[in-house]
Amino acid sequence: MKSHNIKIAPSILSADFVNLSEEIKSIETAGADILHLDIMDGHYVPNLTFGSPVINAIANICTIPLDAHLMVKHPDEYIETFADMGVALFSFHPDTTAHSHRTVEKIQSFGMKAGIALNPGIPVSAITDLLPFVDFVLVMSVNPGFAGQKFIPQVLNKIKYLVQYRKENNLKYEIEIDGGINDETIQSVILAGVDIVVAGSFVFAQKDYKMAIERLRGV
Repeated sequence: MKSHNIKIAPSILSADFVNLSEEIKSIETAGADILHLDIMDGHYVPNLTFGSPVINAIANICTIPLDAHLMVKHPDEYIETFADMGVALFSFHPDTTAHSHRTVEKIQSFGMKAGIALNPGIPVSAITDLLPFVDFVLVMSVNPGFAGQKFIPQVLNKIKYLVQYRKENNLKYEIEIDGGINDETIQSVILAGVDIVVAGSFVFAQKDYKMAIERLRGV
């Protein structure tokens, strides 16, 4: 299935960090639309990734929008710093803050697009009241914390619901999916109606990043 409209967002977590600058340049040249940043604090999820110094270094050389997915407790503490570094998209999990709507407003007040992240075990009904306010919804198709996990197909129903809800209520949020995306699972994801696809392990495992991205687009 061909889909040239979806945006491809490789996750830098799967890149070779020894050659990070070269990896970023290669991904940009290969046609990536967005660079996805998995921010983990070792508390909300059982893993620790990277923080502000690495993000700032990435921002200084990256020419495509940066998409920060905060898998951390107290995401509000990161908003101003990430905005100052040039992050364009900022998503958080609703169970990490006492006032999700306030967090959304704060993200947007600093000029970033605000996203709400939905774990596999959380129903869409838990975030319905936020949908008129967010810029995008990040649907997790694996449990957050580690790269290379297997895609959970049941989340496709969430995507279909979000597409229908957006249409019925004349909303404009984008739908992003993250976890277990490869050249096989991408077909059902495109059919469900996503706008942004995060792919880490699949893209960076290939010798030819351009070919990997084109395979996801269905070219």
